[in-house]
Amino acid sequence: MFRGKFVAALKSAFQHDQLHLSGDLALLAQPKIFAAWLRPLFRKDWIVYSKPPFGGPDYVLQYLGRYTHRVAISNHRLVSLADGQVTFRWRDSAHHNEQKLMTLSRDEFLRRFLLHLLPKGFVRIRHFGFLANRRRSRLLPLCFAALGTVPSQIEPATSTTQESDPLWLCPKCGGPMAVIERLTAAQLQLRSPPPLVTTAA
Repeated sequence: MFRGKFVAALKSAFQHDQLHLSGDLALLAQPKIFAAWLRPLFRKDWIVYSKPPFGGPDYVLQYLGRYTHRVAISNHRLVSLADGQVTFRWRDSAHHNEQKLMTLSRDEFLRRFLLHLLPKGFVRIRHFGFLANRRRSRLLPLCFAALGTVPSQIEPATSTTQESDPLWLCPKCGGPMAVIERLTAAQLQLRSPPPLVTTAA
């Protein structure tokens, strides 16, 4: 139906001189050539998928954030863990997004979860253009120069005072401690325990 209505509207626009055909399309201004160009369109399957446009930049960021800053399954979808079985909620898109429950063994649930972890060396977000890793140091200053602005300082001016007064001290030796890595609760659960170090007596 969409194909028929689209082609009919295209024919009507051509007949009322509403199409501006120039450049490589100038030949289509002739009625016979235009009709010959339209004819094969009816022999193709048109797969139409359309959805309402995004509701502004805030919604775009919210939409992208759901894909870039989430784990494979959120906590609120987990229903229970009992007798080595994990039950969670899922949406059945084949039946109008109806919410259903699925129960898997603990090992199968972890196997499926780990399929969503990126292999070593892969990144979830890859920057493109002037923010690409290879070109950022050269192109970003040019962008700031073109805009007539000065890049903001990455580190605050109070960083020197923070370095001189560390927030954490080692309970054993009293020396300053530095944050090397921050782990989420899910990462802590998946992280294997450190190897045991045995010392000779």
